[in-house]
Amino acid sequence: MRKFWKPLVAVVAVGLAAFLLYRTLSGYSIDDLMKAVAAIPAGRLVAAGGFAAASYICLSGFDYLALRYVGRPLPYRKAAWASFTSLSLGHNIGFAFLSSGAVRYRFYRRWGLSAEQVAKLIVFCGTTVGVGLMALGGTALLLRPRLAVEMTNLSMPLVIILGVVCLALPGLYLVLSAFVRKPLRVWRWSFELPRLRLAFWQVILGSVNFACVAACLYQALAAVTDVSYMGVASAYVIANTATLISHVPGGLGVIESVVMYLLPGQNLIGSLLVFRFVYFLIPLVLGVIVLLVTELVFRRKKRARAALADAPAGA
Repeated sequence: MRKFWKPLVAVVAVGLAAFLLYRTLSGYSIDDLMKAVAAIPAGRLVAAGGFAAASYICLSGFDYLALRYVGRPLPYRKAAWASFTSLSLGHNIGFAFLSSGAVRYRFYRRWGLSAEQVAKLIVFCGTTVGVGLMALGGTALLLRPRLAVEMTNLSMPLVIILGVVCLALPGLYLVLSAFVRKPLRVWRWSFELPRLRLAFWQVILGSVNFACVAACLYQALAAVTDVSYMGVASAYVIANTATLISHVPGGLGVIESVVMYLLPGQNLIGSLLVFRFVYFLIPLVLGVIVLLVTELVFRRKKRARAALADAPAGA
């Protein structure tokens, strides 16, 4: 069965990515797409692309740290390769913990990690996302409490409490990482808290990643309307944090909720399209290409090794 299910994972991932790309773009004509991009000055496009790239570099750092956490350090280029390919698909497919996890499994098992180590790596990366969002979200909630109240319809005291809790959790995580060495057991697997240095970099990289995503969105919006980075960043992080904690705002997408709050009644489809192009769709296309090429290269190497092993001795 292993001969079939592993290639099937890759085929399903690529198929889903292609379908989602088609579904995202099918509602717009070529003219709509071209006009949306043309309305954004080249400088803003380059800046948005730069912040998107910075975000994916931060994300590759998650894997780089995670490999050291599980005791199987690999060169950065391999961590970046696996991270970008898995997350460029996972961001678009959804359920990133599972979808990007399946692609990560394909890469890291080939590079010698056990299933348990890959599972720990995935949990470590998910934890990095969580502590980064909590740290930045708690800061935004406490620095811009009125903005949080208006966006979420929560009371001011509750917003303050949420902000304190959001900041306290990463702090507690760092304290536990400094002093607790006893493994945490989940079913038949055990998980150890990372050393303080790794935990510290988790909080830093996780926070910077969300700041870069917000900066990418800001560049797209600032090209067509007057809006501040702090407003966009605070609203973006608050929407993410509020959605994570209290499931608001009512089913709206995070990006759409930020734009609707900051710029109500304005037609910003062009900016949103550009943001989705730069941060989601272009990485998706590149990720699909990288995944396909990777599968071909690995399969060719596997066949070459098999042929060499089957060759008669001394041939």
